[in-house]
Amino acid sequence: MNWTQSMRQRVSEKLTWDHLLPSEQPVYVSSLVYSFGVFTLSSLVICVASGIIMSAYGPTWYQDSAAGSLLRGVHFWSVQAFFFFMTMHLVGQFFMGSWREGRALTWVIGAVSFGISVVEAFTGYLSRGDFFSQWNQVQSKDAFNGAGIDGFLNILNNGQVYGLHIAVLPVILIGLVGWHLIAVRSKGVVPPYQARVLTKEGRHS
Repeated sequence: MNWTQSMRQRVSEKLTWDHLLPSEQPVYVSSLVYSFGVFTLSSLVICVASGIIMSAYGPTWYQDSAAGSLLRGVHFWSVQAFFFFMTMHLVGQFFMGSWREGRALTWVIGAVSFGISVVEAFTGYLSRGDFFSQWNQVQSKDAFNGAGIDGFLNILNNGQVYGLHIAVLPVILIGLVGWHLIAVRSKGVVPPYQARVLTKEGRHS
């Protein structure tokens, strides 16, 4: 069996329609803690959709026009919702031990996605073009120089920062989120910890 046949067989075994689009879920999935991932994904969709429209029309449109200002507000608050739900999702999955039963890669991908999201939000904040973003841009220059990253990223180069925000980082983030979703579907959602019942002999069962 060559590598293409092996990969096709593995994909067909782990990514069936029952895994990708399950019609039934365990009863514990009805808990709110299992919904934060969906809320995070929904916020990300709004972020990406509003960001694409803003990039298409340009800064003059979303800074000067009423419709552009409205969409800019939608983009801003969807980012706030994204980070709120993502933080709740991360904390909830941490205390649930979501890396159990062969789900370590799923956990790692989610944690890396969180880190990429922070950098994406940072470049977006620097791309706003107002006084506060320009002030933080100048102040963060020293931090980047001290960390030795200035050779790879000129934080004062608005074109470079804006390009990272609308092109490079979103592609990486969407790819990681897609990979994370496929990993969740292939392994299934992590079940709660089993309750430990104290027997009459004083032992845990």
